[in-house]
Amino acid sequence: MCGIHAVITAGAHPGISAYLKHSLLDRGPDHLGQVHREVVNVNNTSASNAAARDTIQLTFTSTVLALRGDHVAKQPLEGTGTSSVLCWNGEAWRIDGQPVTGNDGEAILSKLEAGPLCPSDVRGTHILSVLRSIEGPFAFVYFDQPTQCLYFARDRLGRRSLLSHQAPDGNAISFSSIADIPADGWEEVAADGIYSLDLCAQGNTSDELQLDSSITRHDWLLEGGADTVSSIGKFNMALPPPTHKLDFDSSSLNILRDRLSESLRLRVLNVPEPPSSVPELDIRVAILFSGGLDCTVLARLAHELLPITQGLDLINVAFENPRLVKLEQKQPRLHAADLYEGCPDRVTGRKAFSELQSSCPGRHWRFIAVNVPFIEAMAHKSKVLSLIYPHNTEMDLSIAFALYFAARGIGDCYTDKAEWRASPPSTTTPARVLLSGLGADELFGGYSRHEAGFKRGGYPCLIDELKLDVSRIGQRNLGRDDRAISHWGKEVRFPYLDEALVRFAIECPVEEKCDFQNQIHPAVIDPAKRILRLLADQLGLPIAAREKKKAIQFGSRTAKIESATARVRGTAPVSIST
Repeated sequence: MCGIHAVITAGAHPGISAYLKHSLLDRGPDHLGQVHREVVNVNNTSASNAAARDTIQLTFTSTVLALRGDHVAKQPLEGTGTSSVLCWNGEAWRIDGQPVTGNDGEAILSKLEAGPLCPSDVRGTHILSVLRSIEGPFAFVYFDQPTQCLYFARDRLGRRSLLSHQAPDGNAISFSSIADIPADGWEEVAADGIYSLDLCAQGNTSDELQLDSSITRHDWLLEGGADTVSSIGKFNMALPPPTHKLDFDSSSLNILRDRLSESLRLRVLNVPEPPSSVPELDIRVAILFSGGLDCTVLARLAHELLPITQGLDLINVAFENPRLVKLEQKQPRLHAADLYEGCPDRVTGRKAFSELQSSCPGRHWRFIAVNVPFIEAMAHKSKVLSLIYPHNTEMDLSIAFALYFAARGIGDCYTDKAEWRASPPSTTTPARVLLSGLGADELFGGYSRHEAGFKRGGYPCLIDELKLDVSRIGQRNLGRDDRAISHWGKEVRFPYLDEALVRFAIECPVEEKCDFQNQIHPAVIDPAKRILRLLADQLGLPIAAREKKKAIQFGSRTAKIESATARVRGTAPVSIST
């Protein structure tokens, strides 16, 4: 995980602001580096000699959170055979289908440099081929010196943040992991392809870079089709046979377990020991833990992969929501001390924690109960809004609050399921890798609209809903989530969004993922995400297998936290001053 920033300008660059430098260091506290390059605008025919031609200035800044390899790979990365520059933010789990060992940014730059230096179109084809071969969450800015072309992109599922900002006069364009202040004008880079900016194709005056006309989008896939989704594979549109049943004998169940285990293997093994760790406490991975189906399955499978000497932190967040507290005071159900314990995610989190301890003896589990008073949430509101910009709705803030405080990882620490005492010790998780269960609902039919679609139009309608959800994962707000979480020097990883697992899910027949037509006994393994519920049951998690889905903002009680009533729409904009 890193913080990256790049500026391309026809004039002198004054340097990044103190705010932006600090924000980038929050994301990558292990190293800060900066390099400069120049491009002579050979297209300026008005100049009488080469020395008088326009010069484009490029400034690259990177900070590093070192999680790959045996050393801190200082960024920006600079080519050895050329003067190329790579600002890399993310994780390349595979290149050309092969797992990456060592530092992934260095491996990618090496492959980019290995291609032919000319002609430019052949070298451009090589660069695009390397970038298309990367699997994992990432955002990058790459300056290829031989062709004097700039490449930038977010991965095809949009799991990492990259924003762009163009100066009103067209004199400069900036890229950054996070917006500067003032934030107006920053936009999220679309995750729909790889973008290139030809720095040799500029105008004849230094104050008119004509950047818009010089940017080209390149598809992630060279060949696709109507049923290709997320530039990963073709969605299976086949209707199920008249008689079918998704149960423990279904072949897809074992395939899911293998694919999910392999995804987790890449994400939880070989994580370096955090700088803040202490000798008697080896915890490198934590789970954003609501106690729901998706995250509990991740915790259970992570237990099978990690050395038994490593602990796992389960971070569970609950908020004081004045609107809901007021309702409960009218119809008292809780004692004052149970304000946070009554949050839906805290209730399910406690149950799932106990179930994990029972099914995974020998593992050192810690349940970290993060309790956020209303006044503390409001004290951090302006910071959260600045982090998630350009997202600024009521729903954006609700979700970001939960992720922001969970990633901070400060809370009451419980290590025993029978230890719900009044004054538990406070702790801060040392883990710098956080696992999230996001993506399971889209892949396996976990949203209420999936069941509604089936009731409305049977399997054809359900298939259309599932295809739509998977196809727009890259348009979701994962960049927003990345900015909220990474502020604390943490990296969030999404095992369900591994490309191989996504490919399996979209190619899998609908009746092998969810089953709204048949009931399963013993009672009530729900039809939504049934394949994942069966896996949970198979793993010895019968309670988690039967948990109902709750959206994060409702489970943690951040939804409309400042509203006097529940009538405010989630799409309503929020400003720092409100």
